[in-house]
Amino acid sequence: MSEKIVTYEELRAHTTKDSIYLLISGKVYDVTKFLDEHPGGDEVILAEAGHDATEGFEDVGHSDEARALLPGLLVGEFDKNSGLDIKSGAAAAQASRVSGAVEQGSNMMYFIPLALLGGYFAWRFYSTGSV
Repeated sequence: MSEKIVTYEELRAHTTKDSIYLLISGKVYDVTKFLDEHPGGDEVILAEAGHDATEGFEDVGHSDEARALLPGLLVGEFDKNSGLDIKSGAAAAQASRVSGAVEQGSNMMYFIPLALLGGYFAWRFYSTGSV
């Protein structure tokens, strides 16, 4: 049995709480039954309805358990020629890695000055005997 091909028009037709499809890495999933169970709330999913949700899905860093649910929700492959440019899984993973690197770099901008300040006071204390 071949997989169903979902067009952009069909994806856009399923954007309400009664019937919601998400496009993730070129595949379309019916997440209607999962709305109430989603830990991030249904608003997060509804905001991505009718669009390519790959980047949002990858940026959050879903667990292996969340990814294991996807095959049971699969509707079919997305028709790449139906008018919506989709992001590849590799592009979304790259965006996720870049986001993580930026976040790690911004955390370092707090720790380096604090370490330098602590080093200065330690040097001053040990060289003079007082702060």
